[in-house]
Amino acid sequence: MKKQISNIIVLLVILSIALSACGNQPAPATPAPVNIVSSNNVVAEGRLKPVQGTSLSFQVRGLVEEILVKAGDSVSQGDILVRLANAGGAQAQIVVAQNAYDTLLRTENGNRASLWQTYLNAQIARGVVEKTWDDLNVTDIENRIEDDKATVEDRQQDVIDRQADFDKYKDLDKDNSKRKKAKDDLDKAQAALNQAVRTLEDTTRERDGARAAYDAALGLEAEAKHQYEISLDGPNADQLTLAKANLEAAKDALSNYVLTAPIDGVVADVNVKVGDQVSTETRAVSIANFNSWIVETTDITELEVVKLSVGQKVTLVPDALPDLTLNGVVTDISQVYVQQGGDILYLVRISLTDTDPRLKWGMTLETTFAEIP
Repeated sequence: MKKQISNIIVLLVILSIALSACGNQPAPATPAPVNIVSSNNVVAEGRLKPVQGTSLSFQVRGLVEEILVKAGDSVSQGDILVRLANAGGAQAQIVVAQNAYDTLLRTENGNRASLWQTYLNAQIARGVVEKTWDDLNVTDIENRIEDDKATVEDRQQDVIDRQADFDKYKDLDKDNSKRKKAKDDLDKAQAALNQAVRTLEDTTRERDGARAAYDAALGLEAEAKHQYEISLDGPNADQLTLAKANLEAAKDALSNYVLTAPIDGVVADVNVKVGDQVSTETRAVSIANFNSWIVETTDITELEVVKLSVGQKVTLVPDALPDLTLNGVVTDISQVYVQQGGDILYLVRISLTDTDPRLKWGMTLETTFAEIP
């Protein structure tokens, strides 16, 4: 690691100066200048990664049916990258659910117009029976009802009297004239009672029937108005909620069988082939946006991290490109440590303000943090 090499160089220089001072040989007239890194500088190793980058895996086990991209392809968010064999059925379910949802929205205006017409018809029907009720002389009907009730009571008494007369002769021969006359009188009294009851019922219906029709029309009108008013807020809420839930469930099912690009970027790697059996642990595709980079350190110790701050400037040199110097700035210093080989280490993130087409995901860099005055 370059951090260790720098420290070794410093020690060698110090040792060389000490030996020269102790020797009997004459010292050189003008020693060559040595570039010694300030002890206040922090030098660390970092690893390069895109600001936006991820590796994608399927959420279910399955057989790879189609791969639509290759490494180096540019993709947009939402583009399909890889399909499993069951994706077709899941896609069909989305189409069905989407059509059902769209139909509810599309027929909204037509349904509202129909509900408005139903409301108008209910108003008309209510107006007709309301006029009938208003024109009805209820007082006269109720007076006639009282008269009819009295008549029924009289006819009931007649039946009772005729029954008593008949009971005197009921044990006589059926052809007996007195028995026959008593039976005829009883039958006529019963018929008169039945007619009186029917008349009372007819008179009562004049009032109660008209009122029942009016009340029913009021109820139908109120319900028609209610249905129209709730239609002003869109389709039936329960139907729309159910249709939307079905659509989201279908989309979730499809997402198990299809990998889509979560960001705009470039396909960094395709790790599967058609016919492969994959699981949730299989890394299928890696995708990243290589327009911007960050560097994450791997060896900042507790003694060094206290010298750093967010916003501090950093110079960086890739190990693979020693002729390239990049600039960056500290964007985040972790508050959580990791223990490695007895050292307490902290993750520091650096945002690059420079870039180069030769940079690759995962490269190591020597990072030198500018000394804070």
